[in-house]
Order: sequence, then C-alpha cells, then structure tokens
Amino acid sequence: MANSAALDSARIEVDLDPRRFNQKILEMGWGDGLPCIPPTEPLVLEYLAETTRSPGDIVAALPPSGADCTVEKIAINAVMAGAPPTAMPLLCAVVEAMADAEFFLAGINATTASVVPAVVVNGPIRHQLKIPFSYSCLGGMTSCAPSVGRATRLILRHVAGQVAGVTSESVFGQPARVIGLVTGEWEERSPWAPLAERRGVPGDAVTVLGAMGTTNVVDTLQVSAQHLLHLIGGSAGYMGANGLYLHNNTFSQFTVALNPSWAYIIGKEFPSMEEVRRILWERASLPIDAFPPATREMIERDERVQSDGRVHQVRSPDDINVFVCGGEGALHATLLPGFTSSLAVTRPITG
Repeated sequence: MANSAALDSARIEVDLDPRRFNQKILEMGWGDGLPCIPPTEPLVLEYLAETTRSPGDIVAALPPSGADCTVEKIAINAVMAGAPPTAMPLLCAVVEAMADAEFFLAGINATTASVVPAVVVNGPIRHQLKIPFSYSCLGGMTSCAPSVGRATRLILRHVAGQVAGVTSESVFGQPARVIGLVTGEWEERSPWAPLAERRGVPGDAVTVLGAMGTTNVVDTLQVSAQHLLHLIGGSAGYMGANGLYLHNNTFSQFTVALNPSWAYIIGKEFPSMEEVRRILWERASLPIDAFPPATREMIERDERVQSDGRVHQVRSPDDINVFVCGGEGALHATLLPGFTSSLAVTRPITG
C-alpha cells in the first residue's frame, strides 16, 4: 500500500452533478471537452494507494509551465480521465520519460506540428492492465488504453500548461492530442527481443516516442522479407516528413509497428534487428532530384545528400524504432513518423 498522507491540493467546491460539473470545468478552462470524473478526495486517495510514492513526491517538472508534476497531480488527472487506479505506476513512468531532455517535450508541446507522445508498453503489466497489443491496438479495442492516454494528455494540459493557440502552435493537432496513443507490444509473437529490452530496460517498461500520428502501409503480396522491408521503408521516406527538414546537428526518428505475421516473415530471414533497421534506413530515402529546387538547396546545404544522390529520412539506422503489435490479419504495417530533435525514451515501471 502507498503512503496515504493528506492531500495538499487546493480545494474547490463544485456541483457533482455530472452535467453541471463538466460545464463548470469547461468554463474554468479545464478538461478537454469530453466528460470528466470529479476528482474527489476519496477517489484521489484510492489512486494514490496503488503506488508506493508519497502524494507530494515530484515526478518531474514539465514544460512549458515548468510546474512540478507530483504524484498527487498525476492521480487527480487519472481520476478525471477515467483511467484505472492500477495504472498509476505506468503513468508515473510515462511522465518521467516525457520529461527526459532527450524527448524534447518543450518543443513537442510548443510546435506547429501535430506530434504527440506515443506510449509503447512492455512486460507482464500489459496483461495486468489489459493494454491492447493485438487487433485494433492503436485505437478501437475496448480497453483502458484510451483513458490512460487521456490522463497523460490532461497532465500536459493541467500541469505542463499546453494550451492550443497560446503555448501550443499546432496548426491542426490530431485526435491523439485528446486521448493519447497507448499500445502494448505483442512480445509473445515477436521474433526479436521486446522494444524496451533492446533499449536496455527489460521487464515492465514504457517507451515514449514522438509521433506525428499513424500512417497505414498496405501490401497484399507479402512475397518475402526483402519485399516487405522495401515497401515499408519506401513508405517512410515521404517528402514532407519532419526528418527531411533538419538543420545543422538536429535529428529525427521514426517508428514502425509490424503485425505478427509480417514480423514472422521478416524475422525468419533477418533474426538481427540491426539488419532490419539497416534495410529500412536504406529504403527510407528519396533521390535529391525529386525535391523542389528551394528544398533541394536546403538539403544540400545541410550535407544530407549521400554519395549515391539519395537523401535519407533519418541520419542513421539507429534512428528507427521497430516493435510488433496488431491483429493477425496481416496486410498492414503502421508508421509513426517522428518529430525533429526528439528521441525515444524508455523507463522502467516501478511502484
């Protein structure tokens, strides 16, 4: 059981009638437009009981506000989002990962782009929380994943201070800026070690990735591993991606979600993930002559053109993340295009 010390948040009296409560928080600039659960003290204490941390423990300071995100604040937003109390250790790990300087949350929160922190969950906790990793794992499966993602988004609104048109200049945004993007990896069907383990964190862990959204890749032939990697990598090398608009020493990454059938085909021929990423990197490129003149000049100034006249989506195969999830219907992979100057960050899920 957790430390159940008294809460220190400010108390505000509100009408607990669901409609009047939600109207009130909208008037106060809270919430996200969807119905929220009132974070009463008994409910918040119930959530705090699921972590060994004290309510006032500071998990991280979050930009742009720079405010301290305490365990209590995470619990309050988890209640409002409808996330299960047992998700508290997962949410604390997500906040820690997002606050890592390598993730560049300040830029992600302020940018004109539509980028969001996408969360990939590894380890037995996937089963305990029933985080989806099979059919419709990125959206559509009945699970706690949307409420966990929404809790993350509310934390970014209420603690980090991300406000559209004020501290965030995102031109379009995207649905995941409301409900987040949370999935598990189907480790049991992967021919490779789990994503978090390959990144040095075995067992229960979260990896947070900067994702512009999701892009479908379809193929009905599936003739070979080389065929699939050629298609997926070529799809990732599109002209308007953030990864191609880099200057000086900035960088970008992108992520590939492979369905288990394709993972089996690819893993049988390429048991080394390093080789998989190398092939994807080679294919995720375009000839410099394909770009408009002004863009071509910019890329040439930044010395991004390889000796073969091609421009790669990211600077190195190490900038490609691959994990296995999705239904067994095959035919599809999903790309999560990355954001400039943001690296994936992995953290263990502890108490």
